[in-house]
Amino acid sequence: MKIAVFGAGAIGSYLGASLITAGADVTLIARGAQLQAIKDKGVTVIMPEGTIKVRARATDNAYEIGEQDCVFVTLKAYGFPGAAEDIASLMGPNTTLVTAMNGVPYWYFYRLDPPPHERRLKSLDPDGVLWRNFDPARAIGCVVYSWAEVTEPGTVEMSTSNRFIMGEPDGSTSDRIVRLSALMEKGGLDAPVSPDVRADLWGKLWGNLSMNPLSALTGATIDRLAFEPGPRGVARAMMEEARGVAEALGVRFPMDVEKRIDIAGRAGARKTSMLQDLERGRRLEIDALLGAVVELSEMTGHAMPLCRAILALVREKAHSAGL
Repeated sequence: MKIAVFGAGAIGSYLGASLITAGADVTLIARGAQLQAIKDKGVTVIMPEGTIKVRARATDNAYEIGEQDCVFVTLKAYGFPGAAEDIASLMGPNTTLVTAMNGVPYWYFYRLDPPPHERRLKSLDPDGVLWRNFDPARAIGCVVYSWAEVTEPGTVEMSTSNRFIMGEPDGSTSDRIVRLSALMEKGGLDAPVSPDVRADLWGKLWGNLSMNPLSALTGATIDRLAFEPGPRGVARAMMEEARGVAEALGVRFPMDVEKRIDIAGRAGARKTSMLQDLERGRRLEIDALLGAVVELSEMTGHAMPLCRAILALVREKAHSAGL
């Protein structure tokens, strides 16, 4: 199977290395020092259970590798629209697109609304470039639970789970998703096929929409946000607002807010990805994690006064930091 991984940072490089281990014909699309390191020495993945090293084909020019059987998009969500034309060059008539990114996906309302009247999320795709370039019938959702960091160019260090939950937007167990899941499992990933990937997306998003912006505003690590009464109370209130929106869209959470916060707190004294990006002077992933949820609240008629206020503050934080 010919597979391109578009966005070979920490998660993308780890995913690509796993697929190479499984025997797939993989091309990693990266840039900068990461690209050069992969070209020179391949990808090294350091895990608690051991280290894997693979040689990998890598490029920063998607046009030179041609049509693929499958494209995994592992970019930050804000980078997806700008990369749409490059990614589209990899798409043949039967190519599958796997969106392995945080937050709400562009195809969220596919199969929920009758075509061609599917609602679109302007916070994610303001000009409609994703919907135009990528028919949502091509899409498969992927919810990633993995702590990974590029410790030096070409080297990824993993510290927790390697779970990649896969799901068709219509909940079906299609031939294509079964093949992909089996390939990923062969490469050492935990890649179950979910009958309701939107519920899985919300399960992760529920924590991200609160913990990430609160960490960027306060500088606090996840354990502080989860277990200190003040920030925990704010996170709890944000998550309660979000639950109302999710439930209006047909999602039911398998646990209450308190348990979900406790689970997040198990990460310990880690920094969220948004706080890390802020400290490194990188653009913050605000709209996919919180802005889109506020937009969904407007669609469903559920008020989110606290989330809306936090969204305004974290946007101002990013602006003040020049991001």
